[in-house]
Amino acid sequence: MAMELTFCFDFLSPYAYLAWTQIHPLAARHGATVRPAPVLFAALLNHHGQKGPAEIPAKRAYVFKDVVRRARLLDVPLAAPASHPFQPLLALRAVLAAPEGDRRALIDGLFAATWGRAERRGIDDPATVAHVAQAAGLDGEALVARTREPDIKDALRRATEEAVRAGVFGVPTVRVGGELFWGLDSFDLLERHLRGEGGVSDEALARFAAIPSGAER
Repeated sequence: MAMELTFCFDFLSPYAYLAWTQIHPLAARHGATVRPAPVLFAALLNHHGQKGPAEIPAKRAYVFKDVVRRARLLDVPLAAPASHPFQPLLALRAVLAAPEGDRRALIDGLFAATWGRAERRGIDDPATVAHVAQAAGLDGEALVARTREPDIKDALRRATEEAVRAGVFGVPTVRVGGELFWGLDSFDLLERHLRGEGGVSDEALARFAAIPSGAER
């Protein structure tokens, strides 16, 4: 049975966009499959008591510069979104409202509409989501209508809660069994893990876990 890589993401994150363009060839190199798991980044931040990068002006400026550099390095198209931060709920729910077999194409389109070519109206706009869904071979208007249904809203809430229980605190995060790989820059470690290399001993982890706190702020 192929190993499953659970790709936790929010369209809000430019790093999640770049990572999405890389996760499929990475998985293919190791005979693994990718399970997309949309989660609400804001809920992760709230749970862990964190601010998002866009809420810290110096970090926001650095992130966008870093993303431009990495996109060039990866030869991935990158454009400024219509707004940022924006409300990603509609797009995240649309992924869960789509049939599983159509989700990759829909995610491709929604990421492209946000970061790849940057539509004039963002994916917080129902017309944009419907247009992207239609281009992915779905009934766009029906899909947008489906996002308003309670079971879809609950599905996103449950997916986010599942990620929190697994220890996810940021996006993108790839879950492989009980291991987490956070960020695009962890993909080299993910590859080593899939090759059976670069493990961390329980003894080493226990030593670090036992370090006492020496200061508070």
